[in-house]
Amino acid sequence: MKRWLLAAVAVLLCLPAYGQTSTGSAQQAMQLIQGPAIRGHMRFLADSLLEGRAPGTRGYDIAARYVQSRLEGMGLRPAGLNGSWYQNVPLRKSVVNAAKSSLTLHVDGKEITLAEGKDYVFSPHMLESDSVIDAPVVFVGFGVTAPDQNYDDYNGVDVKGKIVATLYGAPSKFESTERAYYSDGLVKQRNAVAHGAVGTIGLMLPEEWKRYSWDWIRPQIEAGDMKWLDAKAVPHDTFRELKAGALLNNDAGAKLFIGAKHNLQEVSEKARKGEPQAFLLAATAQMHVVSQISSLESPNILAVRPGSDPTLKDEYVIYTAHLDHLGICPPVNGDNVCHGALDNASGSATLLEVARAFAEMPKAPRRSVMFVFVTGEEMGLLGSDYFAVSPTVPRKSIAANVNIDEAPGMYYAMKDVVAMGPEHSSLQKIVESATHELGYTISPDPMPEEVGFIRSDQYSFVLQGIPAVYIADGVKAEDPKIDGLNVLRKWLTTRYHTPADNMDQPIDYESGAKGAQLNFLIGYRIAEQAARPEWNAGDFFGKTFGGKQRTATPTAE
Repeated sequence: MKRWLLAAVAVLLCLPAYGQTSTGSAQQAMQLIQGPAIRGHMRFLADSLLEGRAPGTRGYDIAARYVQSRLEGMGLRPAGLNGSWYQNVPLRKSVVNAAKSSLTLHVDGKEITLAEGKDYVFSPHMLESDSVIDAPVVFVGFGVTAPDQNYDDYNGVDVKGKIVATLYGAPSKFESTERAYYSDGLVKQRNAVAHGAVGTIGLMLPEEWKRYSWDWIRPQIEAGDMKWLDAKAVPHDTFRELKAGALLNNDAGAKLFIGAKHNLQEVSEKARKGEPQAFLLAATAQMHVVSQISSLESPNILAVRPGSDPTLKDEYVIYTAHLDHLGICPPVNGDNVCHGALDNASGSATLLEVARAFAEMPKAPRRSVMFVFVTGEEMGLLGSDYFAVSPTVPRKSIAANVNIDEAPGMYYAMKDVVAMGPEHSSLQKIVESATHELGYTISPDPMPEEVGFIRSDQYSFVLQGIPAVYIADGVKAEDPKIDGLNVLRKWLTTRYHTPADNMDQPIDYESGAKGAQLNFLIGYRIAEQAARPEWNAGDFFGKTFGGKQRTATPTAE
């Protein structure tokens, strides 16, 4: 009894009185989230014995069993298929056989044979083990058609039966989240197919190569691609019309423009200004892709705390964090395991502690709260997309998603956070209130070029018309000596998706616990409020995808 009283007093003393305050029950639950517990989960999940938690591997399956046992121990209920803790995701993996593949350019009767791995890297084909195209190449800027932005890179050109060459990203003059949407590779591929293209060649601006070197990006593409399979065993979001796709490095990209009316430097300058551009190149490309295709399964892990309101308990707030990482990867200092400590053992560990906080509340919030640990995020948001398309509850019952990826606060104690996505819906007020209560401010996306809005699992829910939020790290550190933006950028270029993202790096677990409390509070407020989150009137994402949420979907079998 005395310990409970001391804990309650500690809650009142530790939580600042900013704006609207939470109920005593929510405050006590938040206080249960502590740094050492997050660190303990991370230490297990990022251990070398799990070999990087790649989907379909023993290491991932061990991580899944660990998560399930923790959720079960909390007294939560399984929310997977047929009363289980799991939703198995059927996957197809494809890897390019580089020795049997080739890419050759033909310009003014001259043949330029490019070297795989040195000049280019192919994306594997998901439908055909052997695919060949020989076609003219048309440069189409960013490859973006955006009527809402009065922008079209395809205006005035015919690409039917041709290969389109596109720059990474989208015009910088677009708003951050719309820029991210139009940067999405799937959106660009769909647009290319709509215009009749039969293949794609990817290029990057010189400044992009400074952020992500060829030696870093090449092995990640060479590791292969995955797609989840629908009920007919067809890979989702795959375009049969596109026979091949390749990424060229800067030197090879320059060769593609030989004999053209503009060179790579000139089109790069125009792209920076956000001007549409398209023209036929002098080059034709012969692309031969040989792919090795295999099948596997990997589970999402799901648990639920049923709601307490007789009506609202049939609606769900969905928390997500991806459990997977890259597995075995190119070695750094003799270590060939991509441990994924911050990305995303930190998010999975945080979600376990958020789940524990909900589980130990004497009374559940009004809406039900579901905790979904997803697979295949690193391969293209596969597990979350599979769940969002075929959820284990009716899709129309899902009120909102709160996603946790690279749990906020782990780099340093923050004064601010970046909130991805809530500005498009009524979630904005909830996020503002919760951040204010915990003493944070909200800052705009400091690196819109990273298109973070589409690169984590909340985006899968947005695509199904469900309002979502992802809290990312702010760049204003409590310690004035710390340049937060520099810390984040350095991490992205030295540790991200390498074995150096391990438990030996500097991690501020107490700050991470505060970030976890913020994620708890946001989800709690969504679960408690009477009004269901709604898209803002006239919002781009609401207009584009909002109708999907209202379409009932059967529970997956």
